[in-house]
Amino acid sequence: MGSGLIQEIVPELVYSFPIFTLDFCALLMEEIRHFYGSKLPARRPNSMNNYGIILNEIGLEPMIFDLQDAVIQPLASVLFPMEGSELESHHSFTIRYKGGEDTHLDVHTDDSDVTFNVNIFGNYTGAPLVFCGINGEPDHRHFRTAYQHQLGYAVMHRGRHRHGAEDITGGERMNLVVWSYSYNYRHSKESVKVHLKEASKPDERCVSYTHDRDFGRYKAWPPGKKERFMGRGWCPPRGKEYDGFIPDVPDDQLPHRSKRGGQPQQ
Repeated sequence: MGSGLIQEIVPELVYSFPIFTLDFCALLMEEIRHFYGSKLPARRPNSMNNYGIILNEIGLEPMIFDLQDAVIQPLASVLFPMEGSELESHHSFTIRYKGGEDTHLDVHTDDSDVTFNVNIFGNYTGAPLVFCGINGEPDHRHFRTAYQHQLGYAVMHRGRHRHGAEDITGGERMNLVVWSYSYNYRHSKESVKVHLKEASKPDERCVSYTHDRDFGRYKAWPPGKKERFMGRGWCPPRGKEYDGFIPDVPDDQLPHRSKRGGQPQQ
């Protein structure tokens, strides 16, 4: 960090640094565009992105392991020594934001120990990456900063750091994401999730329609999301609510599943 190459986006929590040349970004995008053009089937990379590609499934797994060994592991062991000292596996994929496709990413935490996220195509406007707090902490739904991706630059953070991508307003943004895992960390007492009582009401930019029980109190529901997610959130956990908390749906009116295991019933 003393070299000036690594910048603290959120002190001691989120970092940014240059990693790919513009030529390499162009070559990687060419490979990805070729795959899209092939019309071969591709699984969704996760439950929230519909237009990405799992890189291990298109022949790029060796490259990602080299990237993890040469860049992600050494940096993670210094920046996040608890989670990042022994990374031995990963899930790598692309995410794409574009009008008419995925235009944003709801606020969430990652299923990773350390997340590495680098912009590889940046002809776009909007879509800032919003960072809030660490999942389970009293201020985990409080806004910290908004980061605007730069072509060839990576951001690195803990998987349990709450974040999301706001709406893209023009063009297309493509990022390469590597979720890294540590077996030893995941089997340590330090990895046990503990939720503390929220200190106060959340900031508007840090509420999640997918996960939060009070989203509608702070933001308008995006089209189609209210019908799918209202009353199905878990955050904040019961007993950990801030003073004055009011859920979108009272507990006695929550949807429930039928005894035969069918779809949620109202």
